[in-house]
Amino acid sequence: MIRGLYTSVSGLITLQNDEQTVTNNIANVNNNGYKKNVLTKQSFEDVMVTNRQNMSGNKHVANKLGNLNLGVKVNDIKAIFTQGSFKTTDSTTDFGIDGRGFFTVQRGNERLFTRCGEFKVDQQGYLITTNGDKVLGKNNTTGAEEPIYVGSDKFSLDSNNTLQSTTGGSTYTLLTADFKDYNELKQVGDNYYYKANNPIYNAKVNVRQSVLETSNVNPTEEMVKLIEIKRQFETNQKFVSMQDETIQKAANEIGAVR
Repeated sequence: MIRGLYTSVSGLITLQNDEQTVTNNIANVNNNGYKKNVLTKQSFEDVMVTNRQNMSGNKHVANKLGNLNLGVKVNDIKAIFTQGSFKTTDSTTDFGIDGRGFFTVQRGNERLFTRCGEFKVDQQGYLITTNGDKVLGKNNTTGAEEPIYVGSDKFSLDSNNTLQSTTGGSTYTLLTADFKDYNELKQVGDNYYYKANNPIYNAKVNVRQSVLETSNVNPTEEMVKLIEIKRQFETNQKFVSMQDETIQKAANEIGAVR
């Protein structure tokens, strides 16, 4: 009986985490470049159930009855990096990545990666994200990887991801990055990802100007999933109530001294 209660409660805890994941997707449906998250589950390790009713000579011996599963738990929360759709803007500081790859930004001394190309020019003339973090590029004169200085929003992007000023000069190339395994990326909030080792900076990344990649969240699918989670939660709640009633009867009625 207690095992059944634990199994049902583990299901409730997992469903609660699944609900939080789905509601977070819905909350970010309008955030450019956002990639939806999916919660994966796994069962606890099965245990072997035995009894010692069988006799061998004058000794009780173990009799294997089979495996017992003790419930489900959260395995991982993974981002799904499918392509979002594009929307055209009138801003030269908006960029969208078509296919694989990430923009590289600098927050303090840390390099982070994002799919959101909604940039702007700050008062000092640097290209920054909506969070105020500097967008990194390769200085075409010195070869240094540093924050991109554009001066104003009067520039264009060529097929090599090089920023061309109105005078025709090309000072910086966007520092884009790619990774062999996106599952190794760690989500750190603000639509950023982090990976300490082995970014591929020389990979071909197709960047488009004056467009933004929207989130890849389908709100209809997420709402349907939310309803399914609610129904599963209600079913597990009923099982918990049934187990609780059974335990009460066992304690108060069957075990009562008369």
